[in-house]
Amino acid sequence: MRATLVSAAVVVALALAALAAGAPAAEPGVTARSVLIGGTVPLTGEAAAFGSVGPGAKAYFDYVNAKGGVNGRKIEYRFYDDAYNPAQTVQLTRKLVEQDGVFAVFNAVGTANNLAIRDYLNAKRVPHLFAGDGSDALGSGGARFPWTVGFLQSYRGEGAVYGRDLARRSPRARIAVLFENTELGKDMTRGLSRAIAGKGPTIVASEPYELTSTDVASQLAKLKASGADTLMLFATPKFMIQAVVAAHKLAWKPRLYLASISIEPTIMGIARVNAPELTKGALSVAFVKNPEDPIWAKDPAVALYRSILERYAPGARASDVYNWYGMTVAWTMVDTLRRAGKSLTRARLLAAARALDTTANPFLLPGIRLKTGPKDSFPLDTVYLYRYDNRQWVKASGLLPAR
Repeated sequence: MRATLVSAAVVVALALAALAAGAPAAEPGVTARSVLIGGTVPLTGEAAAFGSVGPGAKAYFDYVNAKGGVNGRKIEYRFYDDAYNPAQTVQLTRKLVEQDGVFAVFNAVGTANNLAIRDYLNAKRVPHLFAGDGSDALGSGGARFPWTVGFLQSYRGEGAVYGRDLARRSPRARIAVLFENTELGKDMTRGLSRAIAGKGPTIVASEPYELTSTDVASQLAKLKASGADTLMLFATPKFMIQAVVAAHKLAWKPRLYLASISIEPTIMGIARVNAPELTKGALSVAFVKNPEDPIWAKDPAVALYRSILERYAPGARASDVYNWYGMTVAWTMVDTLRRAGKSLTRARLLAAARALDTTANPFLLPGIRLKTGPKDSFPLDTVYLYRYDNRQWVKASGLLPAR
């Protein structure tokens, strides 16, 4: 462990020192006028709902390029469809690095997916930035994996938000948990368990599902049989909808908490149509603005978002918050490239990514701060709790710790 920490400290120290260094040697993916980054997103498969984070990010980069790029360079963003399959993520990431020669891997989606490529990218010293994952394995691995930085809030922290809310709201709650059998679902469950320990609420049943599962109806039947009055769905959109439908068919009406990765308005609309008695009052955390919420009707970021989609992603749905999320992460990448300077190296980019401290991202909810450090790979410090009123998500708390 001591050798690992020393090694990580050396990498980060070299990266920070690079900020003051002279002109760099040529690096893959960088020319005087361009920088090539790449990643994988699920355009198809069971998590295809997440796929628009790629086109959303690309539209923002195209907008930035039209205004001159970053430090005189245009950003080329190349993303491939991995169908949310970690094996394909590995294969396509190797292609990006070894054939396409990308400067950095950006915006890769999925917990198992990002963990599958982390060792490879760190061994190659390729920046693995703003990954769509909040697992503890990824976010707390700064010492061993300094080239990897996430973007989402800690999944353990998210589970803890729900646990603290439930302990305050219903200290006698009996909880059932459906969770994806990856670090995503396991971490949310661990965070929930820690938050309620000794506070009254108890987990009376939990059921996993696999990425390859076709249906979760049998798991819901077991969870209902436990006598639980509260249901945590730590699941991706497809399985969240299946679970809500199954609960409705079983005439089960528990209080509902939903993983934040599955609360996009269109997804919620499908769940609401199938089980309005369950979705009304559902709770989740949020950190980005919803462009369809009337409260943001005059917000400059919403106007910018719509104009970018119209110009650079015609046909994209403005109501798709995954497009918005893509722009949120792209804004952060642009800011990081800018701060890495004109003499661009992978070490300089890493140093900038590990020194984030800003509340200026216009796509985030007010007050949300992005902050990283040499060993801190979770940029999101805080979130809000939101409640679904069967029309839209409504803020239900002040800023809450996301750690």
